[in-house]
Amino acid sequence: MNKGKGKITKVSGPLIIAENIPGARMADVVRVGEQKLIGEIIEIRGKDASIQVYEETSGLGPEDPVETTGLPLSVELAPGLLGTIFDGIQRPLAAIEKESGAFIGRGIEVPALDRKKKWEFKATAQKGNKVKTGDILGTVQETSLIVHKIMVPEEVEGEITDIKSGNFTIEETVAEIQGAQQLHKINMIQKSPVRKRRPLKSKIAVSEPLITGQRIIDTLFTIGIGGTACIPGPFGSGKTVVQHQLAKWANVDIVVFVGCGERGNEMTDVLLEFPKLKDPKSGKPLMERTIMIANTSNMPIAAREASVYTGATIAEYYRDMGYNVALMADSTSRWAEALREMSGRLEEMPGEEGYPAYLGTRLAEFYERSGIGLCQASEERKGSLSIIGSVSPPGGDLSEPVVQNTLRVVKVFWGLDYKLAHKRHFPAINWLLSYSLYLNNIKKYLKEKVSPEFEGLRIETMQLLQRESELEEIVRLVGLESLSEHDQLIMLTTKSIREDFLYQSAFDPVDQYSTLSKQYLLLKTILFFHSLAKKALSEGKELSSIEKIRSRQLIAKARFIPEDEVEARIKELEEQIKSEFKSL
Repeated sequence: MNKGKGKITKVSGPLIIAENIPGARMADVVRVGEQKLIGEIIEIRGKDASIQVYEETSGLGPEDPVETTGLPLSVELAPGLLGTIFDGIQRPLAAIEKESGAFIGRGIEVPALDRKKKWEFKATAQKGNKVKTGDILGTVQETSLIVHKIMVPEEVEGEITDIKSGNFTIEETVAEIQGAQQLHKINMIQKSPVRKRRPLKSKIAVSEPLITGQRIIDTLFTIGIGGTACIPGPFGSGKTVVQHQLAKWANVDIVVFVGCGERGNEMTDVLLEFPKLKDPKSGKPLMERTIMIANTSNMPIAAREASVYTGATIAEYYRDMGYNVALMADSTSRWAEALREMSGRLEEMPGEEGYPAYLGTRLAEFYERSGIGLCQASEERKGSLSIIGSVSPPGGDLSEPVVQNTLRVVKVFWGLDYKLAHKRHFPAINWLLSYSLYLNNIKKYLKEKVSPEFEGLRIETMQLLQRESELEEIVRLVGLESLSEHDQLIMLTTKSIREDFLYQSAFDPVDQYSTLSKQYLLLKTILFFHSLAKKALSEGKELSSIEKIRSRQLIAKARFIPEDEVEARIKELEEQIKSEFKSL
């Protein structure tokens, strides 16, 4: 045995038991075997340490050396993160491909960020300024869309004795800060442990909607900026596609997309598609404000467990600069499988369906990293992190532990329905299953920014859709003709709500995104037609004559009206509906 190193006593898949590791501490990163595979200490019992290894462990055996790095699993935070694709423990996939080909070799060490590239640093703080954690020293134009703010690292406080603008690598000193005890040399790179939350100075209640342009989400089941949402659904119901749409259209500055143990082909689609996507707001490539963490199901299972924390820490770093960040985790079921695997190998007492008893706690810890608030800094700076996680329950069973534990902590539930997906209804969110607990928080925003009537329209729509589901039972048994004309009108209106409002084409350049004002106008028109039709029925008019009204077809086409014409065209349409009902 080598001096200063422990030795392996047992190998069980990704779990290694080692003894007598000098200086071993919980959560420290260790190097295992002659190839120096990356692992993390997850349990210490006496002289034995249990290590989860993030790489393939075949070939390892008893007596092989293990040494600790003395540091927890951390990520590097500096300019160069945006537009990069990492694996679950922040190894840059493109740089690895250049060095060793398409497959990640075992024990390979490539720095997460380019050490040679020079960035133009523009100092915004001045010599003599008193600064503390989170204060901005200067900026770097990281991509054409995002300005990277170089902040004072944690636990550093004092007076700037030297700061200069110029071109620097991320490791070169850009400023010097004289603290109470020592002189701190500050470069552009920070290291942050992934399992420790980066704190906010104070949290603020969610009050604004995260506008996604998807009508069923924004109007009926809104998520707030700094909120949490869960998308459960069976295989093939469109979880990944919904997350792509949100990544593309949501009103956030930066997107962190974590592919956590997804099938290789799904992740390949994301990796091939995202670099080609244009950011709709700027016309620039979407990757200029996106960071991807790709961890497929054929990679070692233990690395999935770290990937969501890697993503959350990077997202918190940009939130601390004052940006609105969205983290997409696809899918937390695969992450929970990694927990179950490690728990089984540690021979812990299993909970429901073999998952560890602490599954709910781990999920809560992850989702609680979301929020909106004031960042740590002398000046007031607001940032937010919204977390949207998809869950892939076997067979779409929403009663399974990962879904149920997720629902306890998230405030928005978008339940995907395989039947809707099968009918090519996109997004396939079931309006009878889903809910949002942010509706009261954002009521004031919608009233002031969109219309005082918005809330009333949403409630009426949900009531109609609820009534439709009750009537469908009767229709299945005795047919549509057995319903009263008023009930048949409800079926007619809800068909219009479903097909002309809730359904959206992800490929149509106009229909793929709707502003809140357009959503309001479309829904208002459908319900305006319904109110006039209801009045006409009560005055003795027949439903068959109402069905023949020409403006019904124009309502169906209204979602394809461009944003700049929508107000005028909807006004014309309302006038036409009024005159056609008068002529009845």
